[in-house]
Amino acid sequence: MMDADTMVLPRLGPAEVGVEDPWGEDRPRRAPVRVARRPARWRVAAWLLPALLTGGLGVVGLDRPGLRAEELDTWRAATSPWRGLRSALAGDEATLVPYHLLIRAWAALFGAADPTLRVPSLLAMTAAAALVGALAARMFTPGTGVLAGLLFAALPTSTRYAQEAQPYALAVCAAVLATWLLPAALDRPGVRRLAPYAGAVVLLGLCQPAALLLLAGHGWVVLAFRRAAAARWSATVVLAALPVAALLWAGVRAGARLAPGVRVDPAALVATPRDLFGVAAVGALLAGLALFSLPLRYAAAICTAWALVPALGLLLVARTVPVWSPAVLLFTLPAWAVLGAAALSRMRAGWAVAGLAAVALVGAPAQAAARAPDGHGQDPRRVAAIVDGLRQRGDGVLYADPTARTVVARYVPADRRPADVLADAGPLACAGCPDGHRRLWLIRSGTAVAPPDDAPAELALRAGYRPAQVWRPTGFTVVLFVGGRPASA
Repeated sequence: MMDADTMVLPRLGPAEVGVEDPWGEDRPRRAPVRVARRPARWRVAAWLLPALLTGGLGVVGLDRPGLRAEELDTWRAATSPWRGLRSALAGDEATLVPYHLLIRAWAALFGAADPTLRVPSLLAMTAAAALVGALAARMFTPGTGVLAGLLFAALPTSTRYAQEAQPYALAVCAAVLATWLLPAALDRPGVRRLAPYAGAVVLLGLCQPAALLLLAGHGWVVLAFRRAAAARWSATVVLAALPVAALLWAGVRAGARLAPGVRVDPAALVATPRDLFGVAAVGALLAGLALFSLPLRYAAAICTAWALVPALGLLLVARTVPVWSPAVLLFTLPAWAVLGAAALSRMRAGWAVAGLAAVALVGAPAQAAARAPDGHGQDPRRVAAIVDGLRQRGDGVLYADPTARTVVARYVPADRRPADVLADAGPLACAGCPDGHRRLWLIRSGTAVAPPDDAPAELALRAGYRPAQVWRPTGFTVVLFVGGRPASA
């Protein structure tokens, strides 16, 4: 009996049975060969050029915009006596306590001038730009890293928040760092890899607890690509989130408040691209480029989840709790920049440069506007100039809110400030009384002609004062009252 002939079939590898990438990223290409000749130089350029551009743009006009209300809170926390610091922090948002303590230490070393308070944000955003370039170079190619870092640096909001004494830039930097450490932590989920990742998550939560929504995007990546590491990753993020949860619990118990926001509605959604990217057209352009990065290879999937999952999570929460704020999503900007760069890198060099230039040109007006005296949405120096320039001996002042009082404390010299007539909590003397003020200044945030709750103005009118002149610097209202006929009973 003869044995049957045996046929040996070749084993099919993953490349033969896998789904073809429509962009050809799984096939060898000629383009990267020229880059590979000098990989070290390009990899250095991927982080160095974005850092230089971000730092240079951030330095230009750093001292021009006045401190807006939230930055004035930072200044007050940095300059308050230690005895009154606890009560000052108790009235702050609980999420800002770590940042305010950091800035207080910074101010003790370098002073509390406006540009000095903004330097930590500038340094953090510069580091974030460098990490964006390095991250994209590692995920894709060094050329993609250069494009991603420069795209990120060219976004108006990148330099806008690099020039603000708020924790947003630090949160962006921490988000990029955590995402940089994520692949290594998932590939080899040991203590040596997970501990640095946990440290980055703790830093992210202390800078901006809402930015921990990034973990939802990271979790999606874990479930989609690295399920074997899911248990260790979950335990790591739970432990990393405990210090942030403890901080929030202690802050709320002490009377601090959580970050305010709004409930999501169509108007808030329409305004989000402009607030997040600086110009709505820039957001549309980056979103269009990101569509060409949709094939869910591992690298692109990380950035896609980073860009979209936190926004969807915040959207769901904001339907019931007023927490929607585009500033909360600033930590997703690097992901959009990397996705846009991945799309540009598939084009010819000329078209890639043209796309980068288009983003820079569209955002140029917003870059210039952010460096105006009222570039941060308010013009406190104009308020101080009006009061200081027109003040007369014996003038008094009524502050309608804490921000108005801080504006005068920050920008008007102590010997030139009008007397705070309500500082002693006594009754306001009538106009024309021996112990009364001949003129009263009223300063409040906002520019509404007649706010529904304007108790200081009503107080002045009842005391017999009448408005003589009104100024409306950006974000504020200043009213000068003079003595008139006493109000009729």
